[in-house]
Formats: sequence, C-alpha cells, structure tokens
Amino acid sequence: MKKWMLLAAIGLSGCAQITSYDGAVKTPAPQELKGNWQTVGPQSKLISSQAIGSLIIGAEGDTLDCRQWQRVIAKPGKLTRLGDQWVNVTRQVRVMPIVLNNGELRYDGLRMRKIDRPTLECQQALEEVAKRPNEAVIQNIEPEIMRPVSVPSQK
Repeated sequence: MKKWMLLAAIGLSGCAQITSYDGAVKTPAPQELKGNWQTVGPQSKLISSQAIGSLIIGAEGDTLDCRQWQRVIAKPGKLTRLGDQWVNVTRQVRVMPIVLNNGELRYDGLRMRKIDRPTLECQQALEEVAKRPNEAVIQNIEPEIMRPVSVPSQK
C-alpha cells in the first residue's frame, strides 16, 4: 500500500519524463553549450584510455553523441530542457543530463572540453545522420586507428 501511495505522489508531483523521442521538444542551444565537445585524456567511463567521447551540439539543438575506439558508435539526438536542466535525448530515448561548469562539460559520466572541430570520424557520422535521418545509431564508420598502414617497399 505504501508503494502505491509513493508512486501516486511522485506521479502528481509534476516530475516530467521523456517517454518518446518525438515527444521531446528540440530546443535551440544556448551559446555556451553550442559546439564540439570532446573528452580530455583517459576516462573511466570509456572502454580504453585511447577511446574518445564527443558530443556535438548544433545551434538548432541537434546533437550527436559520438564514441570511437576500435569502432565508431554515433547516436543522433536533440537538446531539450527537462525541468531546470539541459539534457540530450537520443533517438533511442536515452536521456542524459548536460552540466557546464567552468568551461568543462559533464555528460554521461564524461568530462569534456570545447574543441574547434570534431574528429574526422564524427564528421563522417554527421554526414551519415543527414543521409539516414531515422536511424537511431550509426555504426558503419571505420575509425582511423583501425585502418591499415601501408609501408613503402625498400629497394
């Protein structure tokens, strides 16, 4: 009985939830969030010390969560407000808070700093998102680290 009363109280408390991607309202990015964000140095939330996490936030509120190491996993989404907090909502309906503090972005357990341009792989992922606007995940981009290196023959 106590569980039901608690659930009813939470439901009536005005806590908003995002239950569908289409239901989330894309919100234009404020100047301080707009741009290309990338992890700095090794981070425990990434699979390897060589892995890179990026979050691209466009002016209109489009986002791309791009992670790369031995493969690239890019998840398109949108920026929105949930209560008094900025969040990224991916097409998979994963909702992750975005917190900016002293020029450092905290996102999905990662610490990121603003950079001039995304990695080549994330740029390619952005192009793929434009070609495939309904896909929830882009995974067909080969990371630079996995490309074969050709060595000139010695004669």
